[in-house]
Amino acid sequence: MKEGPDISHVASLIGDPARANMLTALMGGQALTASELAAEAGVTLQTASAHLSKLAGGGLLSPRKSGRHKYFALASDEVAQVLEALMGLAAGSGQPRRRPGPKDARLRQARICYKHLAGSMGTRMFDSLLTQGHLLQQDEEIRLTPKGTGFVEGFGIDLDGLRSARTPLCRACLDWSERRSHLAGSLGRAFLHRFETLGWITVCTESRVVTFSADGAEGFAQLFGRC
Repeated sequence: MKEGPDISHVASLIGDPARANMLTALMGGQALTASELAAEAGVTLQTASAHLSKLAGGGLLSPRKSGRHKYFALASDEVAQVLEALMGLAAGSGQPRRRPGPKDARLRQARICYKHLAGSMGTRMFDSLLTQGHLLQQDEEIRLTPKGTGFVEGFGIDLDGLRSARTPLCRACLDWSERRSHLAGSLGRAFLHRFETLGWITVCTESRVVTFSADGAEGFAQLFGRC
């Protein structure tokens, strides 16, 4: 009898098309109801409930109740990382499109990847932080430099609060449409939250599209360079 983690069970949970659509819909970081997820998967509510039960039982989803409604969200950052990696793998295998990633140009430019910025704007920010010496990448490790500490705090982000959290401060996440890394971890989330607080961006409630205002695009360009 083989010992160790049973990856085939987790793979079978993700591999069902309806369940895969549900999981992808939750990559925006928000919690959705069974009805909303049924619509995303194109199945009946009864079928969706059965799928959601399996996903929750497999540790991929975290259900919670609010009033009469039951909401579902990804269980952890680790689940989101696995899904994003699989998206990248899927985009580069089989019968690839002429351009990898989503067909919607808005999704290619800027979208939410589990509470941090992805797409070309996300990779542009990550590359700029490295080029300006705010981040240092050594093999798989990403760390904030002393220069970067001043930059981040000057932008109004509370680093002490981030460092006290259990989530890693900096992590590189492979962007499945750009095939390059964008910034994840608690710092990636903090940048996205700061953009929202400043009114630089709006997030479409029906998709993961992030739209920059004119002021937001200018502010972003001043911080991270122009295209």
